[in-house]
Amino acid sequence: MRNEEADGGRVPARVLLRGEPDGWHCVVVTGSGAERRWNLAGAGTRWQTHEGGHEGGRGGAREGYGPEPPWWRRRLCETADALREAVAERLTDATFRELGAEAAITWFALEEPVEWEGLVTLQEPDPARFPGRVPPFVITLDPGRGALLPDADLLFSTHAPDAWATLTALAERCGAPPPKSSFLCGWAGHRSVRVGRGRLALSSERGEDGAERLAEIFGTRRPGWSGNPELRLRLDGIDLLDEPANDVVTLLGGLGHEIVRRGRTVRLPAIGLTLYEPERDPVPGSPDAFQAEDGTERFAGVALRLPSALAAVRTLA
Repeated sequence: MRNEEADGGRVPARVLLRGEPDGWHCVVVTGSGAERRWNLAGAGTRWQTHEGGHEGGRGGAREGYGPEPPWWRRRLCETADALREAVAERLTDATFRELGAEAAITWFALEEPVEWEGLVTLQEPDPARFPGRVPPFVITLDPGRGALLPDADLLFSTHAPDAWATLTALAERCGAPPPKSSFLCGWAGHRSVRVGRGRLALSSERGEDGAERLAEIFGTRRPGWSGNPELRLRLDGIDLLDEPANDVVTLLGGLGHEIVRRGRTVRLPAIGLTLYEPERDPVPGSPDAFQAEDGTERFAGVALRLPSALAAVRTLA
């Protein structure tokens, strides 16, 4: 058993999350009173404007703070939600590495939405931390048709309400919050749900017949532990987000697929597949800054749409 007294100086007890005009940070306080500070990604809490402020370096634009737009508080709430989630993941990963336990945080608002305090409770390790204990959640991509889930199909012929219902059922199965509608430029509808630490997102478009159908399937996963259950996206027997990126490209090319590289993306235009590399220079402290333990680069996201030829046929239909 772990020596609780010996570990007392390292056991996290409280977490303080605070947003300031120039950015966000959190402070982890251990049982002995020691503190660790993490600077976090995210815009500051004040609306920045290029008017009425001080002149930037090299004669740049004048920056300052101006009246906040009506949507700014909602943006702050979304930023705080995302950062609480990121802090919780980072802390429990560090606690598991150091102490072999999970760290669960119960958050309380001190000054919503910019200041939060969390009380930390240690828990037994998640079974999914150990290979083979929990089966992954595998989504099999079927180019030209859609994707096959363990308990459902998401086909490009699926009407939007049925696609959203599938996401809701998936959230219940994974113990995740229900999907919410959000605006994404270029799509009629967009919703997503967490699967472990990954995310499955669906976007819809409206056809010439007025019907709104599934148009894109998008899966993402950050480096590091994948959560419970682990999200896997598979094509032709290849785990697209698990295998090293170079190996994935080599295997797909060996199967005869045309590979087109552009920036951070690798496209297979004939089947409507796009693979996304991770950010090259992520913001320090952001989840994207954490690399895989073995240092091997893997793809961070994969999107599947109808190939252009089939999409044109559906539009004409």
